Amino acid sequence: MRALSTAATGMEAQQLNVEVIAHNLANMNTTAFKRQRAEFQDLLYQNLGQVGAASSDAGTIVPTGLQIGLGVQAGSVYRIGDQGSLSQTGNELDLAISGRGYFRIELPNGGEAYTRAGSFSRSPEGQLVTSDGYLVMPGIAIPEEARRVEVNQQGQVQVQLDGDAEAQILGQLELITFANEAGLEAAGDNLYLETAASGAANVGVPGQPGFGIIRQGFVETSNVDAVTEITALIRAQRAYEMNARVISAADEMLAASANLR
Repeated sequence: MRALSTAATGMEAQQLNVEVIAHNLANMNTTAFKRQRAEFQDLLYQNLGQVGAASSDAGTIVPTGLQIGLGVQAGSVYRIGDQGSLSQTGNELDLAISGRGYFRIELPNGGEAYTRAGSFSRSPEGQLVTSDGYLVMPGIAIPEEARRVEVNQQGQVQVQLDGDAEAQILGQLELITFANEAGLEAAGDNLYLETAASGAANVGVPGQPGFGIIRQGFVETSNVDAVTEITALIRAQRAYEMNARVISAADEMLAASANLR
């Protein structure tokens, strides 16, 4: 009976759906987290009667045929890159991107990663780093004697030093965009890696066409909506229960046929 295996694929699909929803809810308070959505595809069909086959010598054809589906499979887990809300922190090294773009991060192995989580700090050398100590490129060192650090919307980092009437420009932050941001590989720790699906990194300055601007003293919050996720969770739970009920019904039908005398 095909219903057993078909319903089993449905249960597996809804299990994956619940796991994705659970991951979203677990990261409701994760800085700059982007929610995910599971997408599914129907499996192959068994053609018991071919659509369009000749049904008589007069040239008539079968209008619909007879196809039996074999269930469902996971197609992808898609990342939704909607802008999260900006939360004011008052920390001069907290930077949020309003619009498109990622900060470029240098990994300990020399590779590059990308993030929208702008909760930055100073390293022992005064350089701007992530919460894990990874360098924010292009590498800007803030003097220890700096009284105030200012980052304008175009990403220029300026400091006010004792005895100086004007602010000193230390460097320029860059933003990175991709043709297909959903194709980035999530590496954990709020970091993403470039892949063949994302396309090559495009480097630009905040405020340029196609690039967002920098908001100092803010961080981007998660774009997870609790109501939406709970609604999706209830729907997935009901779908799982219905597929389980199909398996129970199919099992009862098999038991009835096995007990025929």
